[in-house]
Amino acid sequence: MTGPAGAQPRYAGVIFDFFGVLTFNMVEVITAFEHREKLPAGCFLRAWADPRGQEAFRDIELGRISQTEWNARFGALMGVSADNLMGRYLHDAFPAYSVLKVARQAREHGIKTAVLSNSLGREPYDPYAGFDLHGTFDAVILSAEHGIRKPDPAIFQLALDRIGVPARECLFVDDSEDNLAAAHKIGMTPLLALDEVVAARRLRELLRLPDL
Repeated sequence: MTGPAGAQPRYAGVIFDFFGVLTFNMVEVITAFEHREKLPAGCFLRAWADPRGQEAFRDIELGRISQTEWNARFGALMGVSADNLMGRYLHDAFPAYSVLKVARQAREHGIKTAVLSNSLGREPYDPYAGFDLHGTFDAVILSAEHGIRKPDPAIFQLALDRIGVPARECLFVDDSEDNLAAAHKIGMTPLLALDEVVAARRLRELLRLPDL
């Protein structure tokens, strides 16, 4: 397990957030959604900041409600149709190919990899379809399947246990500062990912991987 010039990597594992890290930046995804729906700029984030919006996201991430119920509750907050709202919202959450390439490269070099996602349901719209997460990563942890969500320390520990890497030897990549702070608190090295090209370059540096 070596990088450039035979350098020994500092990290034995890397855990990736899904939305906004392995997909396009979520601010861009939300902006595109508002444009398509002819909504005022900021409409989605205002609904998200509403206590009822926060509760709807928390409930679906914990598996307490179905995606259909989330569609109804969040659609009512924004004043839009509930029909396939999750699919409409995430329409532009395309793969972040630069980061996915590094994830595959890291695994090829013997570095354990995992996806840790606060999930948004898989029916009727499956945001993970087409990503082949189980074929690309050593472990895939979706919050709703375990009834815990980031930034709860228990879900970070679950991901670490799944790949068999101690926190001090693991990178954690996310676009949320709250999640990064929680990961750092239990000993992981956090990496903020807002731009996929920048994140991919920084990952290669930290993991001591050669350029492709």
